[in-house]
Amino acid sequence: MTWWANVRTKALEVRPDRSVGVLAIASMILSYGLVVLGSTVRVTNSGMGCPSWPLCYGHYGPVDQYNALLEQSHRYLVSVVTIAVFATALAAYRSHTRRIALVPAATGAGLILVQAGLGAVTVFANNAPWTVAVHLVVGFIFFGATTVTAVVALRAGHGQWSVGSVGRWGWVALVTTLALVVAGTLVVGTGAGDDCPSWPLCTHSAPGGMIAWQLVHRAVAGIAGISLIGFVASNWRATAGWHRWRIGAAALVGLLAAAAAIGAGTALSRATAGWQDFHLAMAAALWGVLVTLVAMLATDGSAQQARQA
Repeated sequence: MTWWANVRTKALEVRPDRSVGVLAIASMILSYGLVVLGSTVRVTNSGMGCPSWPLCYGHYGPVDQYNALLEQSHRYLVSVVTIAVFATALAAYRSHTRRIALVPAATGAGLILVQAGLGAVTVFANNAPWTVAVHLVVGFIFFGATTVTAVVALRAGHGQWSVGSVGRWGWVALVTTLALVVAGTLVVGTGAGDDCPSWPLCTHSAPGGMIAWQLVHRAVAGIAGISLIGFVASNWRATAGWHRWRIGAAALVGLLAAAAAIGAGTALSRATAGWQDFHLAMAAALWGVLVTLVAMLATDGSAQQARQA
């Protein structure tokens, strides 16, 4: 009886440890899908497809209108993500070897509740540009939290938190990338997306248009691009031999180039919905890779030691 009790106790201890990584990765993937689907809702003007909240025209089930179906699907995905995020936090709490993932997991659980509330505010405010911008930025931060959770859950045995390993360039890259998301959201929200059908400068701006938002967005994009390259360059020597980090850094630079190209296509195509959606999906992927690289550095003290050497 004692033998069986010991076996059962060990099994219960191992199960949460294994489930943390699985749930964290699932939450991260679902969170990315939530950001992309939210972008689709936004660029197709489906944000008011369901003018009530939380039900859509008082119904739980699917509706027969395209815009309403998109908005309702987005709300249902929020519910799925909420369950996944809270399950991850619970598994991290029960885990012995991956307890380091509890803080970012709990942060993600709190942010998804805030995000749901902001979704309601966005509906009640009739998709006012500032509400859409705040909703999207919190969505990116939430996606970042799930990404950090996945990284530290998988790297639990590689070290503890060492925030100093991120470096100044890492924090600047995070802030400027979020600022770029805000600027891009305001371009779309204010209807300035097709006011400057030229790139990189506004040489053929529409008369009387709101090109100021376009100029701000492109200026922030330039600053963010420089900060991302600076982040990679400043950590390249310190990560010598860390092949996974360098592969991620190369992917980050590639995504930066792709996002810039898609941004040009968005401007030259007068910001059609497809280009806008693709552009934000690429920006979300870039953000996910950036947060992954930062989280890897933050859980590896050797990077800070190499930088100081």
